[in-house]
Amino acid sequence: MRKIVHRHLGKVVAGAAIAVAGTAVMVGITLPGTAGADETGGSNSGQSAQQAAQEQEQGQGAGAVSPGVVEGAPSEGDKGTGNDPLTDDEMDRAAKLAVNPQLRSAGENVEGDRGPQRLGVDLAEPEADELDGANAPRRAEVSFYDYKADALVTKTVNLDTGKVEQTSTEHGVQPPLSRAEYTEAAKILIADPLGAGMKADYKDATGKELGSPDQLLLNGAVYRAAPGAQPAVLDQCGEHRCVRLFPKVKNGPWIDARSFVIDLSARKVAKLDIG
Repeated sequence: MRKIVHRHLGKVVAGAAIAVAGTAVMVGITLPGTAGADETGGSNSGQSAQQAAQEQEQGQGAGAVSPGVVEGAPSEGDKGTGNDPLTDDEMDRAAKLAVNPQLRSAGENVEGDRGPQRLGVDLAEPEADELDGANAPRRAEVSFYDYKADALVTKTVNLDTGKVEQTSTEHGVQPPLSRAEYTEAAKILIADPLGAGMKADYKDATGKELGSPDQLLLNGAVYRAAPGAQPAVLDQCGEHRCVRLFPKVKNGPWIDARSFVIDLSARKVAKLDIG
């Protein structure tokens, strides 16, 4: 039996499953396994300044604005047929086709950078009148979470034509979290004062300081607010993207962090009273 840490969070689960209490909505949980400038003086300095001025007049100097670059269409790469699972090339191509300039510039990912957070790419069901067609087009459904709008954005991409055929935007819909979202949630918890217990448990188990999500195996679940069941700071969970983490020491015990909820939209941490 692996070492179980009791000192700080109260409980650590050692085994293949975690019993989750409280009001979390558990969606698709699978617990993981075990330079500086060259300064020259003298007569050359006047010559260099003259040359720079000439280049700037000609649009060639360092201050010149480079011509715009139009992004080319993504390569088709390896393609599947019929109802075959999407290939890696098809998934990458669909994701690139799905993000138009407006979504790329207006959306925001889990880290707060421009562009929505990619969640998944799945093979779309054929249309009703295409069920018996041998040459029915292959389509991909690409899902993103836009943290700026707190919205799930789903786009249906025709992989034969390269066109986006359908777009839907939904609020209050919380699909399973991506690996990048687990990582960001752990980063927020580690940096927050409420993460002190988890860091202490990690040090008890390993003798080392916990400073990065890369030191843990991470999984978790979407958390939705229930009236009166959590601190008021979490009342928007469900509209906001919130998560309860199940961290595990690599080659070590599970650390029970179920009492903590990380609101990824607000980038805040709160503690539940779960007894």
